[in-house]
Amino acid sequence: MFSPSRRPKAIAMLVVANLTWGLSFPITKAVEDLQQRLVPESGGTFITACALAPRFLLSLAMLAAISLIGKKGTPPINRREIRQGLTMGLLIGTGLLFQVDGLRFTAASTSAFLTQFYAIMIPVWLAFRLRRNPGAVIWTCCGLVLVGVAILSHFDPRTFRLGRGELETLLSSLFFMGPIFSLEDKANASNRSGKVTLVMFGTQSAIFTAFMLASAPRAGALLAPWASGSWVALTLVLAVFCTLGAFWVMNTWQRHITATEAGLLYCLEPVFASILAAFLPAVLSEWAHVGYANEKITSSLVIGGSLVTLANIIIQLRATPEIEPK
Repeated sequence: MFSPSRRPKAIAMLVVANLTWGLSFPITKAVEDLQQRLVPESGGTFITACALAPRFLLSLAMLAAISLIGKKGTPPINRREIRQGLTMGLLIGTGLLFQVDGLRFTAASTSAFLTQFYAIMIPVWLAFRLRRNPGAVIWTCCGLVLVGVAILSHFDPRTFRLGRGELETLLSSLFFMGPIFSLEDKANASNRSGKVTLVMFGTQSAIFTAFMLASAPRAGALLAPWASGSWVALTLVLAVFCTLGAFWVMNTWQRHITATEAGLLYCLEPVFASILAAFLPAVLSEWAHVGYANEKITSSLVIGGSLVTLANIIIQLRATPEIEPK
């Protein structure tokens, strides 16, 4: 639950989680390129599922092993932890599926912008629920984040239309908002983050594995990527740092800040992704032999990233959050 004394460390840990999630974008792109080369007949759904299912299955296995060698006499997982883990796993897993499917019908820049829309929806929902205006600072920070992400993603309102891709991406943003509130809920305050994360990974693994099996062009396609050392190494990085580490940090530390702060803080993810994409693809291409060029550091990255960062600095400098969980 919200804890002012742990707020500084929680913020620092969640920034690290955002960094690892940002790292996942160029690495996932390289994994998908490798998947297409290793299994040429792969369809879009199968490529996406193969980038997600092994990552979460490996994270689940590693976390299960950690739990087994943990302290003796630790109480078994309880119903509240199972309920929270299932809820978060279903919400994040479903949100990812809507986001990925929506990408087939809209531009990546539009998807990046609309995915972060939960940053504004969280304070709107809290203001409605608590019947209290969150204050000028909150709305200013939300505005800075939305403008910053729009610039960062090259969002063009003149070409925007509310079609299937846009609606699915907005829906995914609603699903991503749910786990943020779940971690803030005082009813879940005593739940152990490791146990919740274990159930969450199990739920997500089941969802993504089902899609992978259903979309496989042939049985051998499921095993072909595992013969590639590069694919396995990159998938392990995604599993260890971008999944196990990042989500464990999120589930452990997000409860010590408000949902509004968390929503704005998570908008640092595309900033880190853009920075890493400026130099990491060339390294990955040379090492894994994929065709993936560096992205350029543009004025959009500098301006958009600065606005998102400024919004987070402003909200973190406040002495007391203006909307606290009830």
